[in-house]
Amino acid sequence: MDAVGISNFRKNLKDYVQKVNDDSTPLIVTNRNPEDNVVVMSKRDYDSMQETMAVLSNMYLMNKIHRGDEQFAAGKGQIHELIEDQEDPRHD
Repeated sequence: MDAVGISNFRKNLKDYVQKVNDDSTPLIVTNRNPEDNVVVMSKRDYDSMQETMAVLSNMYLMNKIHRGDEQFAAGKGQIHELIEDQEDPRHD
């Protein structure tokens, strides 16, 4: 993860925001007091992280995932061919 001083970040805000969004790489913005440092990340990555945290904190979902992993490891999984998405005639 890259880091940049707050003065440089402020001078080049648009460029840094564009880079964070294009690369999906968070950026640390440093201050004189390290406790005031912040991390800048894209909204898309933030939303994804929040969704991951919600799933990880949901014991019901995590139990289902673990049960599925155990079933697959025990050879109880099935492989299916992908179905080609066909155009919906209602959207012509």
